[in-house]
Amino acid sequence: MEDLMKAVEAPVNPNIPDLHAGDSVSVHVKIREGNRERIQEFKGIVLFTHNNGANSTFTVRRVASNGIGVERTFMARSPRIDKVVVERHSVVRRSRLYYMRTRTGKSARLKQKFS
Repeated sequence: MEDLMKAVEAPVNPNIPDLHAGDSVSVHVKIREGNRERIQEFKGIVLFTHNNGANSTFTVRRVASNGIGVERTFMARSPRIDKVVVERHSVVRRSRLYYMRTRTGKSARLKQKFS
């Protein structure tokens, strides 16, 4: 039974590094439009990750034009994700940054973590 589950399970995407809440990332996603395929970049802050085996996800939030916040949840093992680039790590004291949804301006900034 366990062998059958492993055979059906999606393979790990090698282009996704280890992500943590507070990381500023750039997610390159393959978008299909008709019969053409292109890569679209989604830049933002990782709010939280769900580590659940094949169902692992991470949620990225960015502020779009005219101050509207956009959150997008990505499947960590999805073949649609071309690559994820971690641009910077930030100092955070909790694993789920829900409070970032209410912040704007200077209070929405996170301090950079220098390893």
